[in-house]
Amino acid sequence: MKKQRKSKVKDNTRIVVVTMSILFFLTITGFYLFNWYINIDIAKPNVEADYTVGRTTQIVADVKEENRTISEMLESVSNCVVGISKLQDNGNSIFLKDGSTKLGLGTGMIVSENGYILTNEHVSGAKFSTCYVTLENGKNYVANVVWSDSDLDLAILKIGANGLPYITLGDSDNVKMGERVYAIGNPIGYEFQRTVTSGIISGVNRTIKIEEEERSSYLEDLIQTDATINPGNSGGPLINADGEVIGVNSIKITSAEGIGFASPINLIKPILQSYLQTGEFEEASLGIYAYDKEVIPYLDNTINIEEGIYVIDVIPNGPASNVGIMPNDIILKIDGKPLNKMTELRSYIYTKKPEQEVTLQILRRGIITPVKIALGRK
Repeated sequence: MKKQRKSKVKDNTRIVVVTMSILFFLTITGFYLFNWYINIDIAKPNVEADYTVGRTTQIVADVKEENRTISEMLESVSNCVVGISKLQDNGNSIFLKDGSTKLGLGTGMIVSENGYILTNEHVSGAKFSTCYVTLENGKNYVANVVWSDSDLDLAILKIGANGLPYITLGDSDNVKMGERVYAIGNPIGYEFQRTVTSGIISGVNRTIKIEEEERSSYLEDLIQTDATINPGNSGGPLINADGEVIGVNSIKITSAEGIGFASPINLIKPILQSYLQTGEFEEASLGIYAYDKEVIPYLDNTINIEEGIYVIDVIPNGPASNVGIMPNDIILKIDGKPLNKMTELRSYIYTKKPEQEVTLQILRRGIITPVKIALGRK
């Protein structure tokens, strides 16, 4: 019995020793393998770094390409910009160092290959007057003012030339605040002719009261920009990033830096199109003096209108007077088109000819009445 017990104890001891040895061996082996594994230097591809470098390179390339495109666009548009003077220069060019004061120097833009030019009336003078134009190549021309409007401060000139580069007209109705724009003009004279300034659209549908020679007038539906507009820039183009004209630089408030204004190009498009297609423009008229809700507060702060065009006065024996339109009437629609801005009414009338008939929707003392009216000649 004793021998059997001793043999069994020895067997158990042997099993324990073997088991402990195996466990010890596995533990050491596992520890060694773990340390070996965690110290392996796995070369991870630097995807993020490569992506960042590639992306940065692409951005730089895009910026360079964009700058090159803008420069080419501005150069192309500048070829369509002209200098305008009411006085003829005795030298070879009206772009003199003191031209802006000596010659009343201003700016204009060519709008057709056969010599139609758009500018401000205060730059060129009124209809039937004469002014002098200098092209980008230095050639001088005598220009005739074929159309002008002092209320809009806009004018159209004609010079005897063909094959001219001309500017592309954009859509001022789609102008957005914050949009990048460029103003081109002749602010100082020969040394700085066709200066380009840049900025953004900082406001739309602005109304400005102008006081000059004891007379007040109002420029409406203006585009406001912080692009610098200096004396001499008047009549030059305000263009978008595509090189399209969206406005005519018209006025600068000299008491406030960074506030410039331009008349929307869509206002005068019908007139330009008429001249380009027929060589003439017959201006129709309703025979009224009227303002929209933006101007009325300047005239009488007791008048409150939410929509439409407020009739201040009617011309005796004119088209409106003949059909019974009276002061204080409000024109809500013309041929079914709602009206809220004077420029909307002007633009529509510009598409019509004298003696054509339109239908107005008139609001008087709370009653809306349709009125047919045959347009007169302005």
